[in-house]
Amino acid sequence: MKSPYVSELKPDQVITSSFLVCSKEIRQKKKGDPYLSLQLGDRTGELDAKMWDNVADVMETFDRDDFVKVKGLIQIFHNRPQLTLHTIQRLDDRDVDFTDYFPASTRDPEEMWRELRGFAGGIANPHLHNLVAALLDDPDIARRYRVAPAAKQIHHAYLGGLIEHVLSLCHLARLTASHYPIIDGDLLVTGAIVHDIGKIYELSYERGFSYSDEGQLLGHMLIAVRLIGDKLRDIADFPPRLRSLVEHMIISHHGLLEYGSPKTPVFPEAMLLHYLDDMDSKMECMRHLIATDRQMAGNFTSYSASLERVLLKKDRYLAGPLPAPVGAPAIAKAGPSAAVVRPATAAAPKNSSLFGDKLLQALQPVEAKRQG
Repeated sequence: MKSPYVSELKPDQVITSSFLVCSKEIRQKKKGDPYLSLQLGDRTGELDAKMWDNVADVMETFDRDDFVKVKGLIQIFHNRPQLTLHTIQRLDDRDVDFTDYFPASTRDPEEMWRELRGFAGGIANPHLHNLVAALLDDPDIARRYRVAPAAKQIHHAYLGGLIEHVLSLCHLARLTASHYPIIDGDLLVTGAIVHDIGKIYELSYERGFSYSDEGQLLGHMLIAVRLIGDKLRDIADFPPRLRSLVEHMIISHHGLLEYGSPKTPVFPEAMLLHYLDDMDSKMECMRHLIATDRQMAGNFTSYSASLERVLLKKDRYLAGPLPAPVGAPAIAKAGPSAAVVRPATAAAPKNSSLFGDKLLQALQPVEAKRQG
């Protein structure tokens, strides 16, 4: 097991450890010399790293998605940890344990698979039941569904993230279907199980998370529609209009055209699936950012581009010192007989304009007559 992990790093600590190279850029200093700007990671998070000296000797010896052994100093830069690299060396794959470097669900994959099959088995509509069973019975789909992330980096971006996300949606689907009488629960659960199934082929997750060639060309919605079409060829008498509803739920689940859906939801189950999917992804985005944010001071995280805001670290905020009430008098601490120090009354501002001086002069006789 590697040590230390990103989550264990402390300021002013000299470390020797190994990481996955998540990104690599060769940049130039003001005088033209190269320096390295890297994003290093392991299963607990990512770390900004810079190498300023002797860069020409090492910059071509490794690349993105390689494993490297590094030595360097942890410092704080812009309120975030940054590793200043002294040495860096590429590691062979056989010298590392992949589970140390790729984030994964804390839940057991086989336990989640059994839970998913339970939701699938509970679909009473025979046509939808047979479709979902045909998909999950496929050995390659089953293998990939257990381990695929739900996204490259936005939400549930870890091994097992897809099935964890889908299980959350299945629970929400059953809960909301019982609340809204107009909702077909079987159709909604089917949509939850198949809406992102194309991601098992859209994403590459054997070594880092990226898009496959198929994912770049087609995207997960079209891949999912293809998968369904392949299975329906072997299912007799599947209602064509029911097929259109399932396919519509897949291609509309992002909700808006500008978010990548070629169609917007036009019936209740499709609309509800979109909102449940959006809510679950945003809740996971919030949980993950608050848990992994590397801001060293303050009660707020760094800015989230996907959520378009910073987030409050609620536990840190509630545990912190209470702020002084606005306008409260300061209390002197000189001893038991110390008096309350009240803010002095501010003097009226002096009017230094020529017009103001002449106006005051004109009003003085009037005021004197009133007092006489």
